[in-house]
Amino acid sequence: MAEAHTAFFIGDVALDDYFTAERWPAIADKAYVREVKSYVGGMIANAASVHAGLGGRTEFISLLNDSALSARLCTAMNDLGVSTRHMLHDPSLADSRNLIFLTGGEHVVLIIEMASLPMHLTGEALASLRTPGHLYMSLGRTKRLRAEGLQGRELLADFRRHGRRLILDLDVDGFAEGDLDYLHGAEVLIMNQIGFGHAFGDTDLAGINAWMRQNEVGTVIRTLAAAGAEAFDGERRIEVRGYRVPVVDVTGAGDTFGGALTYALGENLGLPEALELAIAAASRAVTIEGPQGGVASLETIEKFRAEFAGQRS
Repeated sequence: MAEAHTAFFIGDVALDDYFTAERWPAIADKAYVREVKSYVGGMIANAASVHAGLGGRTEFISLLNDSALSARLCTAMNDLGVSTRHMLHDPSLADSRNLIFLTGGEHVVLIIEMASLPMHLTGEALASLRTPGHLYMSLGRTKRLRAEGLQGRELLADFRRHGRRLILDLDVDGFAEGDLDYLHGAEVLIMNQIGFGHAFGDTDLAGINAWMRQNEVGTVIRTLAAAGAEAFDGERRIEVRGYRVPVVDVTGAGDTFGGALTYALGENLGLPEALELAIAAASRAVTIEGPQGGVASLETIEKFRAEFAGQRS
C-alpha cells in the first residue's frame, strides 16, 4: 500500500468555554447560566483532531498570539497527534476564545472577534503544501492565505498543480457570487442545510450539475443534521442516513464529519464509504459533551456502527 499523504488543516483553534442555560434570553431579557467546563476547540482544529484520532497524518496551521493560552492550545493539539510546527504568530492578536451555551437541545456560539489579518505561510509550510494530499479549510481562511506573492485563486491553483486537493467547509454561510474564485477546482464542498440554501436557494442537489462543471467542483455535500447527509458528484446522488442516538452536545458534529471524511478520502475510500464513516463519526460525537467529542480511533467508530446498526434515521 502506498504511504499515506499528510492532510493540512488551516483555520481556527480556540478555547471553548461551556455554559448551560434553561432557556436562551431575548433582547432586553435576562437568564441564568451555569459555567460547565473549558475545552480546546475551533471548527478546523476539531476536524484536524478527528483526522489524527482516526490515524491520519495531520498538520494544522492557524494565526495566534504568543500568550500562554496559545501555547496551551498548541500543546493540546499535539497531545492528540496533530502537528503545529507551521503555526503562525502575531503578538497583537487577542486570545482565541469562544463562549458556547447549551440550551434546548441545541447550542449558541459566541466568538470573540479577532483581527482578520493575512496569513503569510512560511517557506517550509509552502514546500510541504506543494505535495500530494488534502487541504481542509473554511472559506474565510482561503481569503487570508499568502505565499510568494500569491493569494486567493492563484495560490490554491498552485497547490492543486502539486497534487493538493481542497476540501472547503462552508458550514452555515454557504457562499456568495464573489466567492467563486476561491471555490474553483475544489474536490469537495461541505455545507449544512442552511448554508446550501444561502448558496443555491431551493435548487435540488442534482440540479447544480452545470454549476459544478463550470467551476470544476468535484463533489457537493449537504449535511442534514440527525437525518444524515447527501452528496452529488456530477453523476450520482448519494444519501446516507444518520443514527438515532441520545444527543448530549451537537458542538463539533459538523467538524467531526469533515475530519472523518477527509481521512476516508485520504485512504482512497469511495464516496459512499467515506460518507458512511463520516456520518457514523458525527452521530457518535453528539453523544459526548465537548467540541472534540468526535475524536476517536477507527476501531471505536466501527464498534459504534455495529452497536447502532439497527438505529438509523
